[in-house]
Amino acid sequence: MKKSWIVSLACAILFSAFIGYMGKSFAKEDRPKVVVILKSLNTDYWKSMKAGADQAFADFDVDGKVIAPASEYRVTEQITMLKNVLKQQPDALIVAPSQPSAAIPILAEYHKKHIPVLLADTDAEWKDQTTFIGTDNSTLGKKAGELLGSLLYPRDQVAIIEGTSVSTVTSERVKGAKEALEAAGIEIVTEQPGYDEFGNVKSVMESILQAHPDIKGVFATDDTITLAALKVIEKRGLKIPVVGTDGIRDMIKSIQARRINASVAQNPYDMGYIGVEQALRAINGETVVTRIDSGVDIITTDNAKEKLDFLKTILKPRYGLLQIIQ
Repeated sequence: MKKSWIVSLACAILFSAFIGYMGKSFAKEDRPKVVVILKSLNTDYWKSMKAGADQAFADFDVDGKVIAPASEYRVTEQITMLKNVLKQQPDALIVAPSQPSAAIPILAEYHKKHIPVLLADTDAEWKDQTTFIGTDNSTLGKKAGELLGSLLYPRDQVAIIEGTSVSTVTSERVKGAKEALEAAGIEIVTEQPGYDEFGNVKSVMESILQAHPDIKGVFATDDTITLAALKVIEKRGLKIPVVGTDGIRDMIKSIQARRINASVAQNPYDMGYIGVEQALRAINGETVVTRIDSGVDIITTDNAKEKLDFLKTILKPRYGLLQIIQ
C-alpha cells in the first residue's frame, strides 16, 4: 500500500511538472516576436548594437533575433532578409537600412500588415516609420570637426576621408564637420573615399600626403578608415591629428596609448536596447516618439579605460563561443 502511494505521488509530481512545462511552452509562444536587421555583424559597432538588443530581449522576455548581411555593402542581401522576415510575420521590425531608398518599398509591405517598423542608426525619413533611434549625424560630424579644429590653427589644411558613399550617415557627418571646420577658419583641401567599390579600405592617405604635403589634420567618417590613415601617418613619422567617429575598441586603445588625442563615439549598444524597448511599446499600442537621439560621447585619455572595459564586457562571446547568425 505504501509502495502504491509512493508511485501515485511520483506520477502526480511528473504530471504537475508536465503541465508546468506545457504552460511554459505556451507562455513562450505568446512572447512578442521582434526581429532586428543590421547592416553587418563584422565590426565592434554592429556587435555592440546586437549586444544591446540581446540584453533587452532577455530583460523584457522577448522572442527576438538579430541578423545581418556579411557586409554593409550587401544591400541586395539585406533586402532579401527583409522579404524573408516579412513572411515570418514578426510583431515588430527594427532595421538599420544599408540603403534607405532601396528598403522603403519592402518596409511599406510591413506597414500594410500593421507591423511596426523602427529604424536604428540610419534614418530613411519614411512617413510610415514608427520611430528613428540613433545619432544625429550632422551633430556628430560637427562635434568631430570642432574637436579637430581645436587641435589646429586657422588656415591649416585638412583632408576628409569618407566612408560608404551611398549612406546618408556619411553625407551628414561630412556636412557637420565641414560647417565646424570652416567656422574655425580651417581649409578643407581634399575629400577622398576611404573604401573601394567592394567595401575594402583604400590606401588613400598615402596619395593625400603626396598631393597635399602641408596637411595638418584629418577627419574620417568611421574608425576603420581613421585607423588606416593613422597607420600611414605614423609610418611616415608624422604628427598629424586624426579624428574618427564610431568609438570601436582599436580606436579607444589608440587613445589610451596617446596615439590619438580624442574621438567622437556613438552609442550603438543604447540604440539596440532602446530599439527593443520602443518596439514593445509599439506592439502594445502605446505612444512612441518619432525620434530618439542616442547621444554622442567624446572619448579622451581620461575616460578611454572606462569605455574600453564596457565594450569588453558587452562584446564577450556568450557561452564561451561566438554566436553564428543565420
